[in-house]
Amino acid sequence: MKADNPIKNFTLNREEARFIGQDLQRPECILAEPDGSLWAADARGGVCWIKSDGSQQIITQKYAERINHESGSVNRFFEGTLPNGLAFASNGDILISNFGTDCLERMKRTGETEVLFDTIDGREIGKVNFVLRDSKDRLWITITTMKKNWLDALRPDLDDGYIARYDERGIHIVAEGLCFTNEVRFDAKEEYLYVVETTGGRVLRYRVDAEGELHNREIFGPSRMGDGAYPDGIAFDSYGNLWGTMVYSDKVFVITPDGEFKILIDEGDHEKVKALDEAFWEKRVTNEILFQTGRGIAPWMASITFGGRDLKTVYIGSLRAKNIPYFASPVAGLPMVHWK
Repeated sequence: MKADNPIKNFTLNREEARFIGQDLQRPECILAEPDGSLWAADARGGVCWIKSDGSQQIITQKYAERINHESGSVNRFFEGTLPNGLAFASNGDILISNFGTDCLERMKRTGETEVLFDTIDGREIGKVNFVLRDSKDRLWITITTMKKNWLDALRPDLDDGYIARYDERGIHIVAEGLCFTNEVRFDAKEEYLYVVETTGGRVLRYRVDAEGELHNREIFGPSRMGDGAYPDGIAFDSYGNLWGTMVYSDKVFVITPDGEFKILIDEGDHEKVKALDEAFWEKRVTNEILFQTGRGIAPWMASITFGGRDLKTVYIGSLRAKNIPYFASPVAGLPMVHWK
């Protein structure tokens, strides 16, 4: 690792974690705005707006009240509206990848919601996981799997995930054959699109041409990230380090620009993660085995977001916490397109 890399000697210390938000439900993805406010996905069917003064407001979609689930119910991970990945549209509306209703939605900040896509090329779109908007106002959408129950996709030999792009030409599949497709991010110049394969245990990247077509698929960083390698969310810092989370093993990692891999914090229960790993490779993952994992400051760590007015605060989104932990970062995050 280069000597001038700000994360060379950096680790995350759980004792330094602070927390924001309360009674959140499944705050999987977090968006940060320059004024210090946060928007977190919420299983009540919409988002929770955490304002810069710490106050919060739940904004639910117009249909959410008829398919909500209690926060203690396992069903909230499998049924009904499950806002997952979020992005801001150019006018400030919130784009929602709904992992429960299998569609991409657009929600105004007052809650009115429309479905943008639930099919592609004449077929059901599948498990819509994440959405990213680039500087050309194109949308990049990840589909995790075509399985109705995502638990059935937690196996090492399934690669039915894909990436779609939406622009003035419509929506098109641009990459296929992916193992549990999760978050995607661009580098600073938008030359490469980086994509997480959760069950592949790795990050891939594609070169992006002027037309938005993807080429030269390659592994970025290690080909597998060790025990409990279930990467989920990623985000770049301004140095070019790619930060990420591992969802069931509760780790935060970083991959440097030259591909070096480092764990920044490990909150997981190693014995229960080992049991999950064994079940995963033997293709016998069950609810009981899976839900034994998840502990620490943000059980089932799912995403990384840089925020704060100087972009030097790291927020960790998760699937099972009721608040959001955050840390001071030694380096500012790469500004997302809505920040500029």
